[in-house]
Amino acid sequence: MKLGELSPQKGSKKKPKRVGRGPGSGHGKTSGKGHKGYKSRSGAGKGAEFEGGQMPLVRRMPKRGFVNIFKKDFSVINLEKLEGFDNKEAITPDLLKEAGIIKKSAKAIKILGDGELNKPLTIKAHKFSKSALEKIQAAGGKAEVL
Repeated sequence: MKLGELSPQKGSKKKPKRVGRGPGSGHGKTSGKGHKGYKSRSGAGKGAEFEGGQMPLVRRMPKRGFVNIFKKDFSVINLEKLEGFDNKEAITPDLLKEAGIIKKSAKAIKILGDGELNKPLTIKAHKFSKSALEKIQAAGGKAEVL
């Protein structure tokens, strides 16, 4: 048997109902929607959240706080993760993405001071915590804000 010889099993494929195609089709004129009324109109029907007049779940749930549309999301990295890099080249967001430490979709990076740093590294990131800055400078490295 070849791929080109395959065909669907008899009776498994059904032709679609063609509505509004004349009286001979059996689904002409009103297209099976009956006469007048809400459901016969185009675009009519209940929304996805309609629950038969019961208060919808979306409206029953409590609303709390607000969403800050100006919030910046940072991918956070601790200093202990940067210990594996050598001090010859600067550690940039692109280098971190290649190494798989941060996701490729990460837009901004913040370096946190958890762990120890024993090499003088040049780190380029969007933000640094105070403890991270102190540890980088104590090790003889540089922190550059992008």
